[in-house]
Amino acid sequence: MIETNLTEEKALESYMNGIDCSQVVLAETAPQLGLDETTALKIAAAFGGGMWNGERCGCVTGALMALGLRYGHCEPGDTKAKNLLLEKKNEFEAAFKEAHGSLLCKELLGYDLTVPEERDKVMEENLFATLCSKLACTACEILEDIID
Repeated sequence: MIETNLTEEKALESYMNGIDCSQVVLAETAPQLGLDETTALKIAAAFGGGMWNGERCGCVTGALMALGLRYGHCEPGDTKAKNLLLEKKNEFEAAFKEAHGSLLCKELLGYDLTVPEERDKVMEENLFATLCSKLACTACEILEDIID
C-alpha cells in the first residue's frame, strides 16, 4: 500500500514551476515504489498534456507508470505478473473514468492542445491549475486504493 500527500495546492505549485501532470503523479508515488523523485520526473517528462497532443491524460499515464513500477512484469513468460498489471491498469482506468468521465486530456479540458487558439483558452481559463490539480489528486487517491 502507498500513501500520497498530494493536495491540489501542491499540484498547482508544481504546475507553476513547470512540472507537468504526468510528472506530478509519478513523482508523488515513485519513492514508495523504489524510484527516486528526480528519475521519476525525468521518465514522466514527455507525457504531460496527453503527450502534448491531448490524448491520454498525463495524470493517467503517470499513474500507469506507477502501476508498472509496482506490478510490471519483466521476465519472459511471466503471464501471472502481466495479468495482475493489466487487472490493476483496468481498475485504475475504470475508476478515473468514473470520476471524471474520460481518460483523454482534450475531453477532460474541453480543448485540443494541438490547436493554438484552444491551448490559449486553456491558459486563459487557468485549467491546468483548476482542473488538472484535481485530476492529479484523483489519480493519486485511486492509486492509494488499488496498490497493495
